[in-house]
Amino acid sequence: MEELEMRVELVEKWIESGEISELQDFLNEQNISDVEELIDELPEHAALFIETLNINRAVHVFSILDFPTQERIFKKLSAGKVRELINEMPPDDRTSFFSELKGDVVKHLIIMLSPEERKEALSLLGYPEDSVGRLMTPDYITVKPHWNITRILDHIRRYGNASETIDVLYVIDGEGRLMDDIRIRDILISDPETRVEALIDNRLISLHANDPQEDAVNIFRMNNRVALPVVDEQGIMLGIVTIDDILWVANEEYTEDMQRIGGTEALDEPYLDVSIFHLVKKRGGWLIVLFLGQLLTVIVLKHYEDKLTTILVLLMPVIMSSGGNSGSQASTLIIQAMAMGEVTLRDWWLVMRREILSGLFLGLILGTLGFCRISVDQAFTGGYGDAWALYGLAIAFSLVGVVLWGSLVGAMLPFLLRKLGADPASSSAPFVSTLVDVTGLIIYFTISTLVLSGVLL
Repeated sequence: MEELEMRVELVEKWIESGEISELQDFLNEQNISDVEELIDELPEHAALFIETLNINRAVHVFSILDFPTQERIFKKLSAGKVRELINEMPPDDRTSFFSELKGDVVKHLIIMLSPEERKEALSLLGYPEDSVGRLMTPDYITVKPHWNITRILDHIRRYGNASETIDVLYVIDGEGRLMDDIRIRDILISDPETRVEALIDNRLISLHANDPQEDAVNIFRMNNRVALPVVDEQGIMLGIVTIDDILWVANEEYTEDMQRIGGTEALDEPYLDVSIFHLVKKRGGWLIVLFLGQLLTVIVLKHYEDKLTTILVLLMPVIMSSGGNSGSQASTLIIQAMAMGEVTLRDWWLVMRREILSGLFLGLILGTLGFCRISVDQAFTGGYGDAWALYGLAIAFSLVGVVLWGSLVGAMLPFLLRKLGADPASSSAPFVSTLVDVTGLIIYFTISTLVLSGVLL
């Protein structure tokens, strides 16, 4: 932290004294993460930093910034720097940036691209939002099956600088169809006269351009790859997706899911950059839905009004919280399992069976504790009268029913939402808790009425 403060003071001194050459030499010697830290500390000078850096480092720094920061910087850059920056940006990073901008701005920037870069940008922007096609880059190295190792190495020396990565080479046939991929390690340790076809193992893993980006995250995680090829419906190779872009997607998906699980719409910007009005708008919708859902408890209470006793009302929060908590637990576990690819739609029956058993056992544990609590209270205060055992049984059976129901609802709701094409994370903990609260009251009062029929009537 002290080192960062020293760097900030040094940079501020150079800016104030107009020693831009000193600033330029200093920035070009820093790691791109160090420059990002300076931009966070001195946001008012962010555009100056990008203008000052050499173009290669400016591109790398700009690419790792979040979009709101990128947009603020972009508005302050000179036209020449803008043109230089967008033409040098990797196609995947440029597509990600363009997709966040408004249409008219994108049109203006595309005109500034060279003809070749413009063709690539328009091609990548033509894929659906949040598809793998938006992530891919056309900068990769392909080889033919009849080439030998010597020719491959010559090819890499000639075109390697223009490739996003040379960790993996891609074998294509004469029509551009992807046949396999080969690790650079296998190339380097092979005899110079070995042909590519001898290295093919037919264990190809590829992505489709129209696949959701979330699916790509799971494929990367399961296969431990640094890059994967992207193909169309005919198997023609279109580009590659690299691990750095997948990590960004995974981070965005995680952030979005956490916000939805907390009962709010996903924020499009960092929390501190969101206006109060926008924050209220994002949170207000869910709060209104949850409020209207809780109003249903009034209807339930009115229905059982003539059977309510003081004791039943006092015990009501215990029932509601237990059901809501079990539902929130189940919902969070299933959403996480879905996000990690551990559970799919076809696993719904297995999940239901597990939640029936776990919900039953959890309900029995809490039901036993509830009965013991009433027994102890009766022994010391006698507050439940002669019907204390019936009250204890009513609470015990109700807890078993409510916890079991809460577990089932929390586990099954994400499956239902995914089946309908919605995000499972929308079955947030507050939503499940509210739903189980209302239905849990019905279970509680129904069981209590049956067990205490001689006491309540």
